[in-house]
Amino acid sequence: MLNQVHQLDQEQIVLDRQERPDNYMICKPPENTGCLDNEKNTHREKRFFPECIRLNFNDLKAFETLDNQFKDVGIIFENCLVIQPSNPAFPSHSGLKVAIASPKSGLMEIHFLRSVNWVSSLVTSSQQLVIYAYDQNENLIDQSVLPKANLANSDSDIPPNTILSVSSENIKKVKLVCFDGNFTLDEFRFCIST
Repeated sequence: MLNQVHQLDQEQIVLDRQERPDNYMICKPPENTGCLDNEKNTHREKRFFPECIRLNFNDLKAFETLDNQFKDVGIIFENCLVIQPSNPAFPSHSGLKVAIASPKSGLMEIHFLRSVNWVSSLVTSSQQLVIYAYDQNENLIDQSVLPKANLANSDSDIPPNTILSVSSENIKKVKLVCFDGNFTLDEFRFCIST
């Protein structure tokens, strides 16, 4: 087996490349809204136990329906499509592809097979965007709001690809809602409850 050695946060972590799919990365649990600059991989007892996961949509095809491609890491998307944006108002942050709500514009649901305690994404939206977090009984347990549009090349004081996140114990589903508008997701991340 081929091992790679990564030096992150002044500690050496060995990662077995055969045990990590290429379409996601592992990062540390967030401190406040962080985790973007603090990626970390973990390896214990010959099994792979992620702390936090960052999804990479770039390995998917443009116009591919996103649903259970990441089921192996415990996440299922509903009403979601992967695109390579042609509209410069919706730039990607990492790579070329982003996720959008489709076929119903303005609404996306993401289900977690295991409870998570933090969910975030870089978002660009044409209108106010709200992310709602629900527990296993469909109780609303947290929400966060992008108060207005943040399109690129606009007069918005909010830059495109702004972090929108929710945190609470036992999140089983998040719903993103943008009434009469469109939005993109990039750098989708979540942390698994332990």
